[in-house]
Amino acid sequence: MKKTEQLTDSMFYIMAALTKPRHGYAIMNLIEEATKGAITIGPASMYTIIKKLLKQGWIYLHDGSDSRRKTYLLTEKGREVLSEDLQLRKRMIQLAETGLKEVEE
Repeated sequence: MKKTEQLTDSMFYIMAALTKPRHGYAIMNLIEEATKGAITIGPASMYTIIKKLLKQGWIYLHDGSDSRRKTYLLTEKGREVLSEDLQLRKRMIQLAETGLKEVEE
């Protein structure tokens, strides 16, 4: 696996939300609902991250016809980056689960 920039948790959540075209409010709602309120990303943070993801070429403006409801979507490169990060996170969870099981035994 080639080493890419590791995503912050907020970047990961936003990219995961953009596997389908979504606008900012829908992204924030999806993340909050999916995490049962444990994770919330405010508009300022979200739009800062969206700008960074656009600049990286990991997402693109899918529909900008309504300036107040711009929708974004992952690019092919963005899908690759998200997939690589997901695999890394799975290994991280596996390590923690293994370690916790050993403590219990």
